[in-house]
Amino acid sequence: MATNGTTTKPPPMPSPLRNSKFLQSNMRILVTGGAGFIGSHLVDRLMQNEKNEVIVADNYFTGSKDNLKKWIGHPRFELIRHDVTEPLMVEVDQIYHLACPASPIFYKYNPVKTIKTNVIGTLNMLGLAKRVGARILLTSTSEVYGDPLVHPQTESYWGNVNPIGVRSCYDEGKRVAETLMFDYHRQHGIEIRIARIFNTYGPRMNIDDGRVVSNFIAQALRGEALTVQKPGTQTRSFCYVSDMVDGLMRLMEGDQTGPINIGNPGEFTMVELAETVKELIKPDVEIKMVENTPDDPRQRKPDISKAKEVLGWEPKVKLREGLPLMEEDFRLRLGVLKK
Repeated sequence: MATNGTTTKPPPMPSPLRNSKFLQSNMRILVTGGAGFIGSHLVDRLMQNEKNEVIVADNYFTGSKDNLKKWIGHPRFELIRHDVTEPLMVEVDQIYHLACPASPIFYKYNPVKTIKTNVIGTLNMLGLAKRVGARILLTSTSEVYGDPLVHPQTESYWGNVNPIGVRSCYDEGKRVAETLMFDYHRQHGIEIRIARIFNTYGPRMNIDDGRVVSNFIAQALRGEALTVQKPGTQTRSFCYVSDMVDGLMRLMEGDQTGPINIGNPGEFTMVELAETVKELIKPDVEIKMVENTPDDPRQRKPDISKAKEVLGWEPKVKLREGLPLMEEDFRLRLGVLKK
């Protein structure tokens, strides 16, 4: 098997039960960070298949048991309070490695912990994949492109990242995680998949996580001004969570290692997003400009040609369809009734 011009060893065999003539065992899937926003939606999808047994490992730093309450007690579901910076011994066939705080408020809160999660956590999961012969998917991030000088960003772009900035624990942590994935793949024959995920939104996002979509919706529902960081012309692309989960599962089941961009190429300035939230949720709310944070990328838009070509994937849910679904979820959690 050759990847990027290097020959790799064949991966270790999974459990002998996988090829048993008499007993077709279930597919055992580990989801790290499975109590989080994207992780819990992924668990919902995986649990729909009766041949899947799902194990979630989460330390609940940003995740919540509440996101998984409908599965607790289900015979095919298991929940472990576990921090991926410590080794985990479980027998599984696939690993979706999502564990890591993904919003600036949380990953800057304890930057050393963030980089440990990205580096030691990924090393531990790769060690597990090597031991049991599991295929492993890493959710990397568009942040590996930094403040891009190329627009839109293709997977071949190496990025423009500040290695010593306040966001570096996350950006560089994910870049090292990708390096580790490819080194284990080349050296040990591990089956790897890397998704570079772009901004994602939807129900179960942390209400006060500092990310722009959740900020705007929460502010609108509370009747507060929508705070747009200057200059307001910086752009982001927003992918609805159901589309994201579909992309991750297609990548895991396919035969491409990646990295593959998974995101929605619809690009909006922060002012446009604020205007849309205002129009859909609270037309009389004001929009206020505030100072920006350091190293905030000016542009972010995925080139998803590779995802379309090799996964047959592209996003279906438009921003104007996804925002009301998220609004409904936030209303329930904030206890704000629709007027």
